Amino acid sequence: MAAKNGGGDPAMNLTLRYAIDDAKAANMPKDTIEKAIKKGSGELEGVNYEEVRYEGYGPNGVAVMIDCLTDNVNRTAPEIRKIFEKCGGKLGVNGSVAFTFSQRGLITFDESKTTEDQLMEIALDAGAEDIKNEDHQWEVITAPSNFLTVKEALMNAGLEPDSAQVTMVPQTTVVCRGKDAEKVVRLMEEFEDHDDVQKVYANFDIPEDEFANLNT
Repeated sequence: MAAKNGGGDPAMNLTLRYAIDDAKAANMPKDTIEKAIKKGSGELEGVNYEEVRYEGYGPNGVAVMIDCLTDNVNRTAPEIRKIFEKCGGKLGVNGSVAFTFSQRGLITFDESKTTEDQLMEIALDAGAEDIKNEDHQWEVITAPSNFLTVKEALMNAGLEPDSAQVTMVPQTTVVCRGKDAEKVVRLMEEFEDHDDVQKVYANFDIPEDEFANLNT
C-alpha cells in the first residue's frame, strides 16, 4: 500500500521507508519485501487491498483505533464490530477517538543499555521532542518528520533500539484493573489474531501488579 500510494522508491517515499523498516524488524525476507513493492508500484499483478481505520471503545471507556488492510471491507467491518461487542466494547464512527491520539516517532531502549544523559546528548541534539523512562525502558519521542534522523543518530552512536516506529501515542490513559483489565487484554488479543489487522492503538494503562495477576 505504501508503494501504491507514494511510489516504489523509498528515498522519495517516507511511508515506504517506515514499512520496509517494520518488515525487516519482523525478519521478512528481502525478496518478499521487493515483491511487495513491485506489486504496489504496478510492476507485478496483485490483489487490490484497501487501507481502513476503525475506531471504537473497549471496556472501561478505553479508546481503540485499528488499522486494517483488506480486500473486502464488507467482510472486515462486521468482523471488527463483532470483536468489539464480544469483548465488552463498541465500534464507533470515524473520528470518535482519533482526537485522543497524536502521531509520534517512538524509539525504545532497555534502561540497562544507556543512560538519560547519553540519550539527551544524542537524541535531543538530533531533534527529539522528549525522553522518559516507562516500565524500565527509555522512550525517545520525536515528531514523525524527525523520526529517521533521530533513529540514525542513535544507531550511529552505537545504540541499537529495542523498537523504533512511527505510531499513535495516546494523550491520556485509562487505568484498568480486575475484570476490565482482563477484557482489555482479550480485546487486544482478538484484534491481533485477525488477519486483516495491521496495527492496534489503545490508551489503556494496566499496572504491573495487575499484569502479574493476569499471567498467573
